[in-house]
Amino acid sequence: MKLGARVLKTGIAIVLALYLAELLALPSPIFAGIAAAFVVQPTIYRSFVSILEHIQANVIGAGLAILFVLVFGNHVVVIGFAAVIAITIILKLKIESTIGLALVTLIAIMEVQHEDFVTFALLRFATIMLGVLASFAVNLIFLPPKYETKLFYKISTTTDDMIKWIRLSTRHATEHQLLKKDIEKFKDRLINIDQVYLMYKEERGYFKRNSVSKTRKLVVYRQMISTVRRSFEILKRLHRFENELHHVPESLQLLVQEQLDCLMSYHEQLLLRFVRKIKFTNEDDQINHTCMDHKEVTDIFMKEVIKARDEEDENGYHLLHVLSAMLEYEEHLVHLDTLIASLQSYHDEDNYVSLPERDF
Repeated sequence: MKLGARVLKTGIAIVLALYLAELLALPSPIFAGIAAAFVVQPTIYRSFVSILEHIQANVIGAGLAILFVLVFGNHVVVIGFAAVIAITIILKLKIESTIGLALVTLIAIMEVQHEDFVTFALLRFATIMLGVLASFAVNLIFLPPKYETKLFYKISTTTDDMIKWIRLSTRHATEHQLLKKDIEKFKDRLINIDQVYLMYKEERGYFKRNSVSKTRKLVVYRQMISTVRRSFEILKRLHRFENELHHVPESLQLLVQEQLDCLMSYHEQLLLRFVRKIKFTNEDDQINHTCMDHKEVTDIFMKEVIKARDEEDENGYHLLHVLSAMLEYEEHLVHLDTLIASLQSYHDEDNYVSLPERDF
């Protein structure tokens, strides 16, 4: 099992919070450690938003705790009622993710029985806030996330695996149930890619110059994700209409195979070009010029569909599903090609992605 950066940062944050609380001789340093565990986030931006929300929630929890103890005492029923009020206020502010730590603050203060209650309550509140700040500092300094690398790696590996299945499908070399299981896995992988994309989008640059490059990269990555989804749609349709496609003329099966092979090769080369593993090509020398023109492909398909209509053969109609997926895939590839060319023309120095070695 691999330990993620967030796991390590949580451990470091807890250690730092406990150490600082003991160094400052704050009462009950354990609360600083508990607070630190609540606030660690996967991105610096989320960490910044989280600390602002937790400060608000902790002020609400501490303020209600002090008020209720001074007015009603610290009976267990009073603590429960105060917790209900705190939760209601936090929900109204739409910062419900902070409810847990706010309740910890409230209970930690209300259970105090001390002559100088207010001073002791403020010290306990300060202890908890120390944990929140320690967690933010760790998230800001230690193990900064590299979501761009992670995002491209996931897109690249998912594309490679999907292309392998499409090549096997066009050659009728797949096992139906195995492919069905992998299609479900691909759905999960695409969802995970969307999540990583959102995390990469939330990352903030420190310089305005980099923000322009980041914006262009976001557009390219969004198109990469959209393109890999188009290839996934082709795979699903090849799987769904496997038997019907097996009965169309062999020449048409070969056309589908060759055209998809060409488009997938184009897709692979675009990803390699993005990371500078193959040379740049201008718009007049696009890689996909070796593929058959989509108008020609459409004409051939439509002739087969018309023939199937005349012969009352329903298998020919299923070709339209595959044709539409192929045309959409090609359009997305051409658009991705244009976006990559634009990015590399205007932001050549910022367009490098460090990739981890793949295990085979």
